[in-house]
Amino acid sequence: MSSFTIIGTGSMGDAIGGMLAAGGNDVIHVTRDQVGTAPIVGDIVILAVPYPAVADIVSRAGEQLAGKVVVDITNPLDFETFDSLVVPVGSSAAAELQAALPQSSVLKAFNTNFAGTISTKQVGGVPTTVLVAGDDAAAKATLSAAIVAGGLGAIDAGSLARAHELEAMGFLQLTLAVGEQLPWTAGFAIVR
Repeated sequence: MSSFTIIGTGSMGDAIGGMLAAGGNDVIHVTRDQVGTAPIVGDIVILAVPYPAVADIVSRAGEQLAGKVVVDITNPLDFETFDSLVVPVGSSAAAELQAALPQSSVLKAFNTNFAGTISTKQVGGVPTTVLVAGDDAAAKATLSAAIVAGGLGAIDAGSLARAHELEAMGFLQLTLAVGEQLPWTAGFAIVR
């Protein structure tokens, strides 16, 4: 089993932490206020925070994240208008995070899932699947194994460059939910 530190104690952090703990993994939660003072002991660190909080976390805990797998679940959208992504065209929040943390292995995951679908482990009667992108094959395999042990499906979505497309999917799903076109317990499902 793996050890996880989840930064963020909102609905996504709680849902992800509960799922990982159910799979037999060690999970520690750290609030955003504790970043920089609380030790980050997990081999895998999940940033379960809104995109605007990531830069502050990196500035306060970047050294502690060196050598760790860092999972970015954010969707870098303009939260005031919900009409655009705020990263450079062709880039992604995950790519920017990898550039800021060159000694870490950054993965993109969970950004196309809502907390409710992680907790219930299904989307419209279909098992919830987490798409995982990154350049570190071993890190992706470890995270995917923990997700599967927690009762969800996991698919290797390719290199970290695929985070661009995952963030576009997450953006679309969020705008549909905010526009009440789909409930927060719904989302995209993968049927095999």
